[in-house]
Parts: sequence; structure tokens; C-alpha cells
Amino acid sequence: MEIKNHSLITEFILLGIPHTEGQETLLFVVFLIFYLCTLLGNLLILLAVMSESRLHTPMYFFLCNLSVLDIGFSSVSTPKMLANLMMRNQVISFGGCMSQVFFYHFLGSAECWLYTVMAYDRFAAICHPLRYTIIMNCRVCALLAAGTWSTSFFHATVLTTLTFQIPYCGSNEVNYFFCDIFPVVKLACGNIFIIETVSFTNIGLVPMICFLLILASYICIVLAILQMRSAEGRRKAASTCVSHLSVVTLFFGPCALIYTQPSLSEMLVTPVQIFGNVVTPMLNPTIYTLRNKDVKGALKKLAGGQIVSSGGN
Repeated sequence: MEIKNHSLITEFILLGIPHTEGQETLLFVVFLIFYLCTLLGNLLILLAVMSESRLHTPMYFFLCNLSVLDIGFSSVSTPKMLANLMMRNQVISFGGCMSQVFFYHFLGSAECWLYTVMAYDRFAAICHPLRYTIIMNCRVCALLAAGTWSTSFFHATVLTTLTFQIPYCGSNEVNYFFCDIFPVVKLACGNIFIIETVSFTNIGLVPMICFLLILASYICIVLAILQMRSAEGRRKAASTCVSHLSVVTLFFGPCALIYTQPSLSEMLVTPVQIFGNVVTPMLNPTIYTLRNKDVKGALKKLAGGQIVSSGGN
């Protein structure tokens, strides 16, 4: 799909986080710590799963996909935001702005679908335990992961194409800390019917379908847990779902506030968006690690191996 650039604008100016004058250094340090923790936490999850053969299961395969998405998702806006805070480098090229829009919605949509796939994995494990290895075999897991990434790529391509086919020939100041669809299209000097199309595609289809599928999965899971005779079995089954439900809440909460409440004040939208872009990707590995003995054991084993290796050298 070819993107025709009718714009006279060659670059945009990101106005950044509003009402933070004089606090740039503090915010830079805080967001840098969050970003480094996100990279470190998710890289440790990847290393732990890959190094421990016991974790080569569908649940941890999808957890690795989530770690990759969290690293990418936080990297879409955070590095540029850090540059804006420290060096006051607010200029972003037209192509850079287009890339931010594309990768933000590509990775965000992929994460949305991945949470749905992970809910289906928990449904298969709890509702059909005897057939779980057959239902979630290697081929099925690979197809689900590939479908998640490819569907999201198509979704983001359509949104980005529709957004940047509009001519931009007026102001180039984006009243936000990164390029997202709604702040960008406000600068269009052509027909902005695109806003309605994007709203339907982004708000109506992907999050709603994912939410309904996750909800259906957990209704079946709750019913299956209630039918278990063993209290220990119910406890273990519920425990495997708590981490997933926590990260789903952290992901869909900010999305619901931002994209279903366009009238939210500037003071509320920006913190909610920053929480979803910066804080949530850092919390995900923590949530899965704190409640998962297998992952904690693999991390301890990995750390022990590194200590032994360092001592040998």
C-alpha cells in the first residue's frame, strides 16, 4: 500500500509533557530508571526462559513474546521523550513521526492480541488439562504467535496510511510528548473524516474483540474452577490466572481511559498515557516473577551460573 505524501510539513515539533517547566531533570532521571528497569526486567525474563528447559512450554513461550513487545513498546516513545527532557530536542522528522505512529499501534495491537492468546492458553490448561498438550502443541503456538504479529502489522499499516494520507500544511506543533494519531490529525488542513474511521478501527474492533474473547475465556475458567473438588486444585488454578489478569488490567485500563474518553483533560490524559507507555512495561516482568516460582528459580539458577562462570575466570 503506497503512502502519498501531500504534506508541505517535513518535520513536527513535540511540545512534550505540559506544565513541567523546571522539572525536566527530575523527570529525566525517573523515566530513565523506569526505562532501564523495563529493559533489564524483560531481558532477564527472556534469558531465564531460554536457559531453563522446564520453561519451554506454551505459557512461557507467550511470556517471551510479551517481553519482546514490552521492550519494543516502551522504546517507541521513551527515548525521544528522554531526549526532549534532557536536550530539549523537540523536533521529529515527518518519517520519524510516521514511525512512532506505526510502531505504537503495531506493538500495542500485538500486545492486545497476545493477552487474548494467553487467556486462551489458560482456558485450555484449566478447562481441558488432559488434552492441553494436544490443543497447545508447538504448531498451534507458532500459528497463534504469527497471527498476533501479522494481524497487528496489517492493523498498524492501515492506521498509519490513513493518518498520513491527509495533507499537513499548517502548524507542525504536536501538543503531546510523542506522535499518536489523534494529536497529529488535529494539524491536518484537509478532510479529517479520517478521525471517525480511525476511531472505529482502533477503538471499536481490536480492543473490544480482545476484551470479549478474554472475558469469555475467564467465564469458562471460573466455571471450571468452581467445579473442582480439591481446594488445592482451585487455589493453583486461580493462582496461574492472577498474573495474567493483573497485566491485562494494567494494559486495558489506560487504553479505556484514553480512547473512550476523548474529552478527558490534558492534565489527566498525559499521566495515564505515560503510565501505559513507561510504567506498565516495567511492571509486567515484576508481576510474573513475583508470583511464579519457576521463573524465580530459573533467574536464581541463571544468576548462580553467572557467578560460577565469573569465579572461574
